[in-house]
Formats: sequence, C-alpha cells, structure tokens
Amino acid sequence: MWIPTEHEKYGVVLASFRGTVQHGLPLEIGDTVQILEKCEGWYRGFILKNPNVKGIFPSSYIHLKNAHVKNKGQFETVIPVEDSVITEMTSTLRDWGAMWKQLYVKNEGDLFHRLWHVMNEILDLRRQVLVGHLTHDRMRDVKQHITARLDWGNEQLCLDLVPRREFSMVDPDEISVTELYRLMEHRHRKKETPAPVSTHHLFVHMKSLMSANLGEELEVFFHIYDGRENKPLSERFFVKLNKSGLPKSPEKTERQCTLFVDLGSSDLRKDVYIVVHIIRIGRMGAGEKKNLCSVQYRRPFGCAVVSIADLLTADSKDDHLLKVYACNTESEWSQIHENIIKKANSRYNLSGSNTGLAVALQLLHGDIEQLRREYMVLFTRGVSITRKLGFSDVIMPGEMRNDLYVTLEKGEFEKGGKSVARNVEITVYVLDVDGQVLKGHVAAGAGEPGADEYHSLVLYHNNSPRWAEQIKLPIPVDMFRGSHVRFEFRHCSTKDKGEKKLFGYSFVPLMQEDGRTLPDGTHELIIHKCEENASLADCSRYLRLPFSKANLPSNNQTLKGTKESFWITSFLCSTKLTQNGDMLDLLKWRAHPERINDSLSKLKEIDGSEIVKFLQDTLDTLFGILDESSQRYGLKVFDSLVHIINLLQDSKFQHFKPVMDTYIESHFAGALSYRDLIKVLKWYVDRIVDAEHQDHIQQVLKASEYIFKYIIQSRRLFSLATGGQNEEEFRVCIHELFMSIRFFLSQESKGTSPVGQTQAVFLRAFPAVYGELLKIFTVREVAGFVRETLGSLPSVVQPDCPLDAVKLQCIAKTVESQLYINPESRCILLPVVLRVLQNHMQEQRDLVMCARILTSMLSLIKKEENGTAVNNPTEPVVSEEVELIVESLLGVLLRTILEISNRPQPAGPTMRLQFQDVTGEFVACLLALLRQMSDRHYQQLLQAFSSKDNLRDFLLQIFTVFRILIRPEMFPKDWTVMRLVTNNVIITTVLYLSEALRKNFLNDKFDFKVWDLYFYLSVIFINQPCLQLESFSPSKRKKTLEKYGDMRVMMGCEIFSMWQNLGEHKLNFIPAMIGPFLEVTLVPQPDLRNVMIPIFHDMMDWEQRRSGNFKQVEAKLIDKLDSLMSDGKGDETYRELFNSILLKKIERETWRESGISLIATVTRLMERLLDYRDCMKLGEVDGKKIGCTVSLLNFYKTELNKEEMYIRYIHKLYDLHLKAQNYTEASYTLLLYDELLEWSDRPLREFLNYPMQSEWQRKEFLHLTIVQNFDRGKCWENGIILCRELADQYESYYDYRNLSKMRMMEASLYDKIMDQQRLEPEFFRVGFYGKKFPFFLRNKEFVCRGHDYERLEAFQQRMLNEFPHAIAMQHVNQPDQTIYQADAQYLQIYAVTPIPESQDVLQRDGVPDNIKSFYKFNHIWRFRYDRPFHKGTKDKENEFKSLWVERTTLTLVQSLPGISRWFEVDKRELVEVSPLENAIEVIENKNLQLRTLITQCQSRQMQNINPLTMCLNGVIDAAVNGGLARYQEAFFVKDYIMNHPEDGEKIGRLRELMFEQAHILEYGLAVHEKFVPQDMRPLHKKLVDQFHLMKSSLGIQEFPGYVRASPVHFTNGSPRTCRNSVPNIISPDSGRGVARRSYPAVNRYSSSSLSSQASNEVSNITGQSESSDEVFNMQPSPSTSSLSSNHSASPNVTSSAPSSARGSPQMAEKHKHSRENTCLSPRERPVSAIFPNPLDPAQRVPPHQIGDATLPRSDPNLSAPDKVRATPSSWSLDSVKEGLPSFSDSVGKMLCPPIPPRPQYSGSAKSMRSQSPVSTSRSPQKTTVPPFTPSPTECQSTSLVSNSPVLSGSYSSGISSLSRCSVSEASGTELPASDHPPYPMPPPATLPNSISSSSDEPIRRENKTPPPYSVYERNNPRRPVPLPHSLSIPPQTDPPALPPKPHQLRTGSMKLEGTSDPRVPRPRPLPRKVSQL
Repeated sequence: MWIPTEHEKYGVVLASFRGTVQHGLPLEIGDTVQILEKCEGWYRGFILKNPNVKGIFPSSYIHLKNAHVKNKGQFETVIPVEDSVITEMTSTLRDWGAMWKQLYVKNEGDLFHRLWHVMNEILDLRRQVLVGHLTHDRMRDVKQHITARLDWGNEQLCLDLVPRREFSMVDPDEISVTELYRLMEHRHRKKETPAPVSTHHLFVHMKSLMSANLGEELEVFFHIYDGRENKPLSERFFVKLNKSGLPKSPEKTERQCTLFVDLGSSDLRKDVYIVVHIIRIGRMGAGEKKNLCSVQYRRPFGCAVVSIADLLTADSKDDHLLKVYACNTESEWSQIHENIIKKANSRYNLSGSNTGLAVALQLLHGDIEQLRREYMVLFTRGVSITRKLGFSDVIMPGEMRNDLYVTLEKGEFEKGGKSVARNVEITVYVLDVDGQVLKGHVAAGAGEPGADEYHSLVLYHNNSPRWAEQIKLPIPVDMFRGSHVRFEFRHCSTKDKGEKKLFGYSFVPLMQEDGRTLPDGTHELIIHKCEENASLADCSRYLRLPFSKANLPSNNQTLKGTKESFWITSFLCSTKLTQNGDMLDLLKWRAHPERINDSLSKLKEIDGSEIVKFLQDTLDTLFGILDESSQRYGLKVFDSLVHIINLLQDSKFQHFKPVMDTYIESHFAGALSYRDLIKVLKWYVDRIVDAEHQDHIQQVLKASEYIFKYIIQSRRLFSLATGGQNEEEFRVCIHELFMSIRFFLSQESKGTSPVGQTQAVFLRAFPAVYGELLKIFTVREVAGFVRETLGSLPSVVQPDCPLDAVKLQCIAKTVESQLYINPESRCILLPVVLRVLQNHMQEQRDLVMCARILTSMLSLIKKEENGTAVNNPTEPVVSEEVELIVESLLGVLLRTILEISNRPQPAGPTMRLQFQDVTGEFVACLLALLRQMSDRHYQQLLQAFSSKDNLRDFLLQIFTVFRILIRPEMFPKDWTVMRLVTNNVIITTVLYLSEALRKNFLNDKFDFKVWDLYFYLSVIFINQPCLQLESFSPSKRKKTLEKYGDMRVMMGCEIFSMWQNLGEHKLNFIPAMIGPFLEVTLVPQPDLRNVMIPIFHDMMDWEQRRSGNFKQVEAKLIDKLDSLMSDGKGDETYRELFNSILLKKIERETWRESGISLIATVTRLMERLLDYRDCMKLGEVDGKKIGCTVSLLNFYKTELNKEEMYIRYIHKLYDLHLKAQNYTEASYTLLLYDELLEWSDRPLREFLNYPMQSEWQRKEFLHLTIVQNFDRGKCWENGIILCRELADQYESYYDYRNLSKMRMMEASLYDKIMDQQRLEPEFFRVGFYGKKFPFFLRNKEFVCRGHDYERLEAFQQRMLNEFPHAIAMQHVNQPDQTIYQADAQYLQIYAVTPIPESQDVLQRDGVPDNIKSFYKFNHIWRFRYDRPFHKGTKDKENEFKSLWVERTTLTLVQSLPGISRWFEVDKRELVEVSPLENAIEVIENKNLQLRTLITQCQSRQMQNINPLTMCLNGVIDAAVNGGLARYQEAFFVKDYIMNHPEDGEKIGRLRELMFEQAHILEYGLAVHEKFVPQDMRPLHKKLVDQFHLMKSSLGIQEFPGYVRASPVHFTNGSPRTCRNSVPNIISPDSGRGVARRSYPAVNRYSSSSLSSQASNEVSNITGQSESSDEVFNMQPSPSTSSLSSNHSASPNVTSSAPSSARGSPQMAEKHKHSRENTCLSPRERPVSAIFPNPLDPAQRVPPHQIGDATLPRSDPNLSAPDKVRATPSSWSLDSVKEGLPSFSDSVGKMLCPPIPPRPQYSGSAKSMRSQSPVSTSRSPQKTTVPPFTPSPTECQSTSLVSNSPVLSGSYSSGISSLSRCSVSEASGTELPASDHPPYPMPPPATLPNSISSSSDEPIRRENKTPPPYSVYERNNPRRPVPLPHSLSIPPQTDPPALPPKPHQLRTGSMKLEGTSDPRVPRPRPLPRKVSQL
C-alpha cells in the first residue's frame, strides 16, 4: 500500500534506473527527486527538473537528504536543508551545463574551455565543502572563491547578477528593496571597478647568477631605493650563492624568497628601483692565483637595477634577467647604483657579456593577511619578510618592532707608515652592558639568520673608503640600556700570509644617560688607535673615552684635530623606545614639576608616532596632572587631550582609536575629571560667538566624541565610587552645556563665516555623542537632546551655505545610529527627519544624502516588520511610521524621480555614476515604501486628496514614474532580481489604484489622460523583456512562477476588466489603443491572448456603432502588425487563435460579413508576415526571401492599398536584389516607386534614405539609379527609354548641360548593345507542392529565370539548398491531391522554352543578333514545354506514324524579367500535336534553317561554308536513306488518307513542304557549288548525286508552279526583298471573324520568313543538340526525327523542353507515363529556346533575308490552338494573294493573327483542352500600305515599363485587344472572341492608324486583378506597333520606308495614345496622386 512520506522527501539518484517496470520512472545518476509516497522498498515521485512526469523507482537507488517542505499536500515544494552556497552551486552548474554545450555548437572555443575549467574547479570546491573537514577560516575562503567563480561564469554567460550577503544568496522578499538595491549596487560596482588597494608588496625569488668567470662564493643584497631622495626605502634582503651562482641552501626557500612588505601607493612610481649589490668572497684580486693567500675577503662584484614601475606592466609570472654592471673605479662602488640610474655610462660597464641575474619579481596587492589567504603556498613553503625602513603608512597597535639600522658610510684613514693606501675591513660587534658580545644580533639583511659579527667590504688600497653598507641590529628593548656597538678596523695584507691587522676601533653607545636612544642621523666617530686585540677585551676601559667628535669638550683639541674619522648613519625603528627628550620630560612630570607647563606646551610639537607609541602613558600623565592641579593646568591638559584625540583622526594613526577606546573602558581612572572637562568645554562653546579665530575651537569640537566619552566614563566611575552622588548636578551641567551648544547653533551665519564653519564642525561630530549619552540618559532624553539641538539650527539657510549639507549628513548619521533604531526615540526623531528631507527634496538639494537617509529609514522599517513575526507589539509602530512617511514624502518622492529622470545626464563618468546612483536609490526607496503599504495605507492615501484634481495629478505622476521604472535602462541588464521585485510592486500598486480610477474617473467624470496613461503603462508592463518567461531557462522560469506567478496574465486580466468598465468611453481609445493591445496579444502566453484578443471584437463593435464600419480598426491593425511581426513577435499559433476567437465572437453580429472579411484580411497578412520573417532569418539572399517580399508587396498594393507600406517593401526588395546582384530585377523594382511620382515641383518630406526634396528631384534621382542598374544588368534597351525621358525633361527646362550628359549616356548604352556580349539565360519551371512550404509558395508553380551559366542541374541543386527538406520529384506529370495535401515539401523542376512576344524585331532583315538577343529573352510571358509520346500501337518499322507531342504552354502573371527572378504561372494550356502536324513542323523548321544558312552564305556572313555543307549533307543523306520516305510511308499511303479524311489539307501541306525542301536544297547546292573550296569538291559532287536520287525517290521531276517562285532567281542575284508590301489582314466584305483552329504548320508570319529560330525547332523535335556542329551534323539515327532514318523513331524521343531528368534518380514506376516521358539530358535535349543562339553563325539571320516571301514558312512557336489555317492562294512572283483570318467563338476564344496566303485545306489537331475549330472562308485582297518600322527600343517601350496584364490598345473596331508588345501578326497572343455580334471590319488603308483601346482582354489575363507593376501601362495606352511588311516580292520594289526619327516618337512616358499616329508625340498623362513620400 502506498503511504505518503513524512520525512523522506528529497534525494539524489545514486545509480541510473531504466524504469522498465510498469509505471517506472527512468532516472539518471545525479538527478534530484522529490518523493511523494513509499511502498515496500519503492518510492513514487518525480524528477525535480520535470515535475509533470511521475513514476516509481527503487528506494535503494536514492540517497536521502534533509529538506524543508512548503505548502504540504498536493502542491508541496521541497527545499533541501543544506548550505545555501551548495544549493546555488548545484543549480548554477546545471544551468551552465546546457549552455556550455551550446558554446561548443556555436564554436566559441575559448569560453568553452575556460568555463569547463571553472566548472571543474567549482565541483572540486563543492566536494571540499560537502566533506565538512575545513576550518572556519578555510571554509570562508573556499566559499568566497566559489562565489567569485559563480559570478564570473554568470557574467560570461550573460546570466543574472545574484545578490549575496556573506556568500549566501539573498531572498528579495526577506529584505527591504533599498537594501536589495544596495547589495546589487555593491556587487555591480565591485564587478565594474575593484576598489584601489593602498598596500603593496614585492615578491622576490633569487634564481641564479649566470656568469662565465665565477669560481667564488657570492653574496647578493636586494633593497628598494628611492631615486628621487637618493636613499634606501627598505632594509636589505641577503642571499648566499655558491660557486656555480646558485643559492647555497636550495632546500630552504625562505633563504631565496622574500616579500618586501608595506609599500605604499606612492612607492610604485618610476623613480623607485630594486637595487641589487653582488659581493664576491675570495681573493683580493679577481685574477690572483689560488695559492697566494688563503684568507678570504668581501670584494665588490657588480650591481643591477630595475624600476618597480616596469613590474606593473610586465606579466607577473615572467622571470627577469637583470644585467650586472661593474665599476670602472672601485672607489665609486658606493655610488654605482646611482650612476646606473643616472645612466652615467663612463663610470660603469657590463661585468661580462654573459653575466645576468635571474630573478622572479611579482607585485602583490592587499594587506598581509589577505595575501596569506590568497597565496597560501607562498607562506607555507617559506618566505622571509623584508621590512620597510621606518613604519608603514598605517601603524597598527600591538605591532612590536625594535630595529636599529646602522649604515657604514665612509672612513678617513692615515697611511700608517705604508707606502700605499690601506685595504681596510671593518668588523662590527654589539656588546651588552657587561661587555659580552650579543650573539646573533648583527644581521646583514633579511633572509639569513643574524650573526655575532659583521665584516665589511674591502676596497683595494683606499684610505678614504666609502662602503655604504647597511646592517640591522635587532636588539631587544631590555638590552638597549648600556649596550654599545664596536667597530674594529683592520688592514688586510695582500702578501703571502694575508693577515688582517688591527689598527684602530670606534664605538657608539645605544642609549644616553637620560634614557633617550642614539638619535637618528649621521655620526662622526673617533677612531681610537689600537693594535692588540687583547686591549679591547675589557670594554669598560674605552667606554669612558669620547666616541663622537660632536660630543668632544672644546678643550680636547688633540682628538678633534686628528684626520682619522669614521662615519655611520643610524636609524631607529622602535615601538617602545624614543629619541625625543620632550616626550620623556612629560612622562617624568613628577620628577620635574616645574617643567609641566613647558612639557604640555611642547606636546603638540612631538611627532605623532612618538605619542602613539606611549599613548596610554601619555593619557595617564595628562589625567594625573588634571587630578592634582586642575585649576592650574586644566585648560592646558584639555588642549593636550584634544591634540591627542585629533591626532588619531589621521589616517596613519586611525587604527589607534581602538587603543584609546580600550584605555577609556579599562584603564581610565579619572573619576573627577568630568567636572573639569564639562567646564572647559562649555567655556569654549560660550566663546564661539565672540571669538575672532575659530581654528582652535573647531579642533575642540572635532574632538567632542572622545571628550564626551571621557566625561561619561568619568561620571560612571564617580557614580560607582560614590553610589550615584551629585546626579542632579551632573544632569544640570549637561543641560547647560547643551543650552550653550543650541545657542551657538542658532546663530545665523552668512556665507562661509567662521561661526558657520564651527557649526558644521560640531554637527559632523555630534552623532557620535549619542551612544555615550545613552549610557547615562534614557532613550527619550537623548532623543529630546537631539531633536532640540537639530531644531535649534536656523530654518532659513543661505543657498550656498555648506551648513545645509552638513546638517543632512548629521541627520543621516542620526538615522543610522543606535538611537534611531529604538522605536521610542524614533517616534520623536522621525518628524524632524521627515521635515528636513521634505524641504531638501522639494528644492532638489543634496539629493544623494536625501536618498541615503531615506534608504536607511526604509531598510529599518523592513527589519522591524520581519521582527514582528515574533514581537507583535511593534507592528502598530511600523504601520504609523509608514503612514507618516507616505503622508510626508510619497508625493515629493514621485516628483523627485520625475525631475531627476527628465534631467540631461551629466557629462563626466564620475558624475554620471553618481546621477545613476541617486536615481536608483530613490527608485528603491519608492518601491520599498509602496511594498510596505497595506490596504489601510492605500485607503488613507486616496482619501487624503482634497479634490479630484489632486488625485488626478497623483495618478498621473505615479503612472508616469512606473513607466520610467519599466524602462530597460533603469537597471543594468543583469539585474533581473531587482526588475522582478519592481514589477511585483508595480502590479500590486496598480491593482489598488485601478479601483480609484474606476470610482473617480468614469461616466460623467471621465478623464481621458489618466485612463490613457493607465492603459499604456499596462501594455508596457506586459511587454517587458524581463517578464517574458518563455526566454528563461526552465529552472529560472519555475522559480519566478513560484514566487510571483505570471504577472503578465494578472495585468492582462486587469486591462480587460478596466476596458469592460469603460462603456461608451471605449470610443476614445479607438483606434489609438489598437496597436498597444495588439502588441500585448502577440506575447506568447496563451492565457493572456485568450483574455486580450476579444477586446478587438469589442473595438470593432463600437467602431461599427459609431461610423457604420471599422476601417480605422482595420487600418491600425494592419499598420501595427507589420512592424510588430517584423520585430519577431507573433507566431502561427497566434494567427490561428486570433482567427478562431474573433470569428466565434462575431457569429451573431449584424456586421458579421464585413467582420469576417476583416479577420480574413488580417489573417492572410499574418501568414505573409510570418513567412517573410522566417525567410529573413536566413543568411544569404535567396529566391525564397525575394519571393516572399514580392508576395507581401503585392498584398499591400492589391489587397490593402497601403501605399506607404508598399513603398517600404519596394525598397526592401530593391536592397535584396542589390545584395544578390540581380541588377535588372532591382531596376524593375525601383521603377515601381518611380512610376508613382510625377515630374512636378511638389515638395516631398524626408522618407527612408531620401532627403527632403521636390518630387521632380526624387524622380530624377530614381531615373538615374534605375538606368545605372539596368546598365549593370546589361538591360541597356530599357535604360535607353529612361534616358530619353530624362533628356526630354532636361530639354523642356533648357538644362543643356545635363541634356548633353544624358545623350552621351544614351549613346554609350547603344554602343554597349552592339559591342558587349550578353549571356542567354535559361528558364525553369518549379512546382512547390506540400503543406510544409511557406504560404506564398504552397502548391503553386513558378517559372524562374536562371543565373548566368546556370543549367538545370545547378539550378536544381540551388533550389534543394534553399529548401533542404524538400524532395525532388523525378517526373514531369502534374501531381495528385495526396502530394498537394502532404505534410512535406516536394519540388518539381524542369526547363522550359520562352516564347518571345516581339516577333516583328526578330523577323526583321538586317537586325544584328546582338539586338535580337534582347527580344528573345526579355518581356516573356509565355513558356513552352514539349513531351513526345507514342499514342496507340507503336509501329516498329516507322515510328513517325504514332509519334505525338504533348505541348504545355505556361502563361505567367508577370513577364520575365521583372521585379523577381520568378513569377507564378497564371494559366496552363495543354495541347497534343498529331504525328502529321509534328512532321509538318519538323520540315518547316528544317526549311527555315536551310534558308538561313543559304542566305548567310550568299551575303558572305559565314567565315566558312562548313555549316551549310553539314546541313545539306544531313538533309540530303537522310532523305536518300529514307528520311522523307518515312513520312511518305506514314502519311501518303492510301490507308492513312482513308482513315483520316480530315487530314487531307495537312497531307497536302506536308507534300508542299517536301517539294519546297527539295527546291531549297537545289538552290542551296547551287550556292554551295559557288563557294565550296577545292578540297571539298568530291563531297559536293556526292551531294549533287544524292540529291538527284532523293528527287527521284520523291517522284519529283519538276516543281509545281507555287514552288517555282523561288528565292533563287533574283534579278540582282541576292535574296534581298522589298518591305513595302503589307498583307491585307481583313477582307472588307467579311461579315464576321471567327477564330479557326488550324494545323500547327501555319506560321503567324509569312512563310518566307527565314527567322533564325528555325534551327532550334528542328532540334526541338529531332532531339539534336544546341551546338552548331551537332545541328548540322545530322547523322541518321533512330532517335532523330529528321526525315532521314530508315528505322522507326526511338522511344527516347522526348520533350522539347531544355530540361531533363539527367543526373537525377530513377523515377518511381507509378509516375512513369511511358518511356517517352523521360526527359533528355541537356546535351541531348532540343534547343532551349525557340530561337537559336545569337553567337551561332549557322543560325544568324541575314539582314535582308526575312523579307523573302516566296518560300513557304511556318511558325514553330505556336501550339495547335495558336495556329490558324491559311487561305488558299497561288504563289507567284507577280502577285501575292492574301486572305482574311478566320475567327471562331467556339475554339478557346482565341484571336489568331493574320497569315500569308497558303493553299487551303482542312484539318485539326487533337487537343486535350480545346474544342475543335470551326472553319470559315476568307477572300483574298491586295493592298500596298507602307509599313511602319520603329526602332527596336521603341517597340519595346511598353514591355520595359509595364509588366501589367492590362492592355491599352486594340483595333478601333473593337473586335479584340492588342497583344502586349505588338498589334502585328507576330504577336501570337490569343484573344477572346467578342461576346457581342461581330463588328464590321474597317478598310485596310486605315489599319495602321486605327488602333484604339478595347474592353476585350486576352484569355490569359481575364478575371485577374492587375498586379502593381504596370508601371507605364497603368496610365498610358500602349504605343501601337505597325503590321509587319509583306513577305511576298512584288513586281516593282520600292526602297524600304525609313523608321521615324526617335524624337518624333518619344513622349514623357515613351508611349502614345492608341488612336493617335505613332509618330506624333503625346504628353504623358499624370498618374494618380501619391502621398508625400
């Protein structure tokens, strides 16, 4: 049975558990679990990191830990009972663990490794803490180390700053907000600027001396030297080295390492050096032989110097190699370091090129105890301490030191009868009072133990040696008296014996008779002669002699006159001994009573260090004198006491204050002193007002704290001794003293008068007195003193008076004192404090101090409140205090925060920090005060307002302040704890105040401003980053929810509640609050969204009531959605929720339909915005980004009509194109904005990156930018049009300078067209299927313009890279519904062939390929894809019988190129081309190719004749081997004709084409014979022979009459033709025009058009390659559809599209239509365009060839529905018969272009999607209307500027609309037949000028909203393009009509009215007005 656990609540998993049992909970080792129930060795519970999953697990797997349980029961929470640092470590390491892995993923290797080390370190420290074996101090150090590491990691990972007190995390609910702020601020400041350290230490580790000429032992001395004062700062550190230059005692590290301690900050400067002297121990001369002398001497070796400042910049761990220098002259040894510092190079040199001293040097900072903790290894291993000479900057009491430093300076010696100077060595001894040598009290320096004696250096042959050697004599204090130092002088002989011979001595006693020690300074000692050591054995004999020349009596001239002297410098550093006689006189006052007055007077002149040494003795002396002669010496003693007290205020001696406190408490015995002290103090205070000089009085008042301490202690001692006598007298004295104080404080001081300064001095010292007074007086009495004293200050203070600030400081200290903590005294002092604070804050003075006071007050209140849990009695007190503070300060506090926040921040960094501190502290005070307020306080506050206006002002203030508090910059970004507390206080307060808002400001008292501010505050509150719990880590989110809940939901509910209360006043907030509320609903919190979204329904309802619609709501929603979603807000869930909630809400509304429309619009916008945002997150610019932007841009334009947003997205799209280097698309995009502008002078405001300028200037700038981009995109024809428009503008303004530039730019573009090469792009059809695609792509198909050189495989790979999750479909069939609805992404890609619109240019003679190439691949609306297949039974003998072609024509919504590289397919047409029609197309195309090559050859355009040779060979050879014969077998047999009677006309056409081909071949062979080179004659002969065989196989003896009209027989021998003749398109007697379905062989243009497109079509059907070599090398093969093969066509003959499945995986069987479905590879597939590559010489069209009218030709570009049947006609050279095109209402509603006459025959193609055509007849008619031949750029002007499907021109009769680019027969555009009765046709002569607009639209454009890209078409009708020239050859040929001059055709928009003459310029109509963007 499962039993709830009582104690087993929390545990840690010891081993992983898989949870394989029923209800088992899988556990990982280290997981923490909460246990709910237990049962027979099993627990039931959950893992703390995933509390939602509960299960069972074995109890043996769990290690139980103690824990506290909160909220026992179902929702209990468990808190482990362990050290808070451990808890924090555990949770922090868990958080870091996840983030640490992410660092690896993000490739942040450096931080990854550093964090890893820190985590390991923390884990190690955690183990140490858990084991619990650490000492208290060590535990403290470890915890400090842990918290430092935790803070470092949190900072590096941008986590929150943790407030801590004593290493433990602080619960923000347990402390005041002010205290929390101070903790955070302290930690923040600590993090920003570590406090400067005043104490520094230098660590030195002697490693070795490297030198080539060693061999003797060395002594190395280090000391710190002041180069400015030229004196040492420290004693010496001494290291002994062996003969190898290594330390002698390597195992004793303390002899190699030292710490130079107590360096002040002033010592770390450039001119402070570490000086190293090196002494060698050995022979006198470094080069002497070893056997000369066995005695060793200390001799100079070298010196090294390094500046301490260099160590500040160097790496602390670096070893330093110091250069060692030697003297040039040994006598200057004592000054070598000075010479090195001064760089006196002539006096020293390097002691050796390889000599160097290896030393480790490191500067350490902090006090010595801190170093012991931080560098524990250093001290445990051993390090000697080298002290500073003298005391450190701060002298610590209890420090024991008694060191006498003696420096052997120099000596003057006589020769002593020697011929050379002596080698003098000094031996130093210390002897005690008995003459015994003190053992071990002579130290050469720190590092080595003291010795009995010291031997000086020996300077060779020098009678005036200068040693400058410092020795230390650490003699105990009790041995100082009677001890002396003796210096023995010996001459060191360099002879064989090397003996040291004594020749004199000196001595100096250490203490004088009166007890003073040897004074510091230089002493000249007398050298006494002595040659026997024995004579020095009894020191009493020489101690009677004089020792110093300064002490010699004047009559002793003998010694004074001697030249021999010895100089030493002594320096005593002692805490017990003094050299000061005045000090000794004072201490021995009883021995000399007459000197008391002098001694007291001289006390002020004694050095402070001497006084503090003898502090207790001095104080005893003073009070002893006071007790004995108070009347006589009272004032002097008081002054001396004041001097000593103030001496302790000095930073150097401040640590002696505790010594004085201890003295007062334990040693002071002056029970009667208080009377004298009070009397003298009152005497001074009474004299203040009248005294001229206040300095001394100020010193007295500064010491008042300790004076009162002495007074109180003295009185207490007296009371103890007497049982409390004279109590009343004492009280009266104190009261009188305070009366005197109050009197002097009440004096008004002007400016900086002396009295004012004295008042300030007293106020600074006064708070320190409270504690002393409390020892005798009650709390209330002391509080009364303080209140009266502070109240006595003058109320009106001068503005610049310093007293005001000091008064505040005094109050601050009062609030922080023990007196204020007591509730009894607080109620007395609080009103005074509040009054002063109120005055200062109102006047904005001393705000820093005001904030400090307020912070202390509120912190205390919180502490008191926390104490009330135990002691209820103080609760009412706390409540009353809060009430007082609220009443006095809440209003002024709000005003102060507002005032500070609105001030500009000061410039200096220090001032700025102070400014931020003040703001933060006041904010913390406000929050603390509001948090302390209860219901009663809020009620009293709101009732206290006398009028509604006051309440209104208060609400406005507090709401404004709350808005300031919510600002991100209010607190540093890692202060999340502080922000959450702030928000908790704000929401609590707002809930209280919202009630007041409802009661006082609704209905007739409605106040918009207050409500508006309330709503804005609420919105900003909800949107704060620190409340977005979704961005928190799980643990942080859990903690936040447990402590505060989700405050956003609380505030959201409050907003909804308040909104519902508004009633009709809601209209005041519509539409203003739509944006803010929308922002709230976008917060990803489901509950909040459910609460807030219904408000929009309410807004719609009220807006509907007011204005009958909700356009305002819609407009505002749409505007805000864009900006908010672009900022990353909102998601798919929100879109669905928004849609569902609002649709449900409006179900029963009367305005339901319009509401649904609005919701649908907004939902669709969200879809697009979400797609846009998702796309923009990607890195590089790709098609997805551009397509998404286009989709959104369209939506804003067409559905929302939001012009400003539309323009913004135009520019976003423009930037994307530029980034992707899509310059042409960028131009088209910018053209959209350009078109919205007019050539006017209307001023436009600054917008986006455009400055304020006129509309004309902006349009000019846009034009130039677009031209530049068209130039970069090699779309020069489009640039020319814009250049012309600009030129017209310049010309109209007579701006000839710019006009000239524009003309030159235009000319340069023409040059580029002719000179530069353009790559021909490929086009690809892409289908996006499946629900996983973005909305704008989902289940749609597009045609995409490929990049340069991009082929199908590369494009397919690019698309798969853009959509990495997509699956490439391996077939080209349309997918079924399962694919459409799949939760996946499917891509279907294949290449398509463009169908150009501008056939007039492409057919025209003499137009270079450079120009034609533009029209082949620009302004393309339609694309074709052909797929060959076999229908029915395939004839293996002849495949042509069943070879059908499935032709798919795709029509786009927008022509390419445009504003995107891809556009959606608007219409898809599918037509099946029969085998017969297919055969007709193949032969037509081959005929075209032959014509082209023959003409090129004739006009000598070919470099060589090979292409023609190969083409002739391919056709003739194929025909001989059965090519044409196959067609004869297939279609000319009786069975076929019987079975297909409807194909009779087509069979006739095929026969005609075959004859025509033979005729062309004959002519081609004649041309070939003319140009063939000699070596190819045999081949030519073979071709001629084969041609005759071919003719005979076809049964041709002679050609029919219509064939004989051949291009061979021109009078001038060339196929040049006249362009004057125009075919009559419409017969005047035709009653109606019916579109008739014709066979595909009939071309839209004349059959004699040798368009260069023919060769492509040949290969398109035959499967030949694109290259000219392959095209003309048509070898017989089963796979070709040429007319040559003896075999049946291969099943591999496939689609004509230039795409294939090459390189892609095999398609699934179910998708295979048949083998014929497979696509050819790019090298095998048909040519990708209808027209050949312009670079292919074999396919170039000669300029004079297109007009050839006698050879029949067909249009390979038209699919079956596009073709019309030709009228029967006879072809001859004399006449050309032309017929009227037939029209049909029933077939696809298509208008067919006029065609040249053809023999009439009937037939139909099988179409999957068209009805069969209805045929009509047409009659021939002749006309000779001269054609209009415009320049190509003019022809294309409409296509450039407009991609719109809207048309602007049609025949005036209104039969049908014109095509996009041309009204010529070449347009190839299908137009719908009229639904009205047929119109009569106009006479032919009027046709070229009778073009006008029509209501009819092309089929592909019907029922479509025009997209917004119709830049020119929207406002300008298309300029008509004339009908094409006649393709027949009339008897008389007139010269061709010249094209009109460009300036006659240009207009402002490069378009003309449809009804006007094309050559008459027309001004551009103005577009609609544009908002001033």
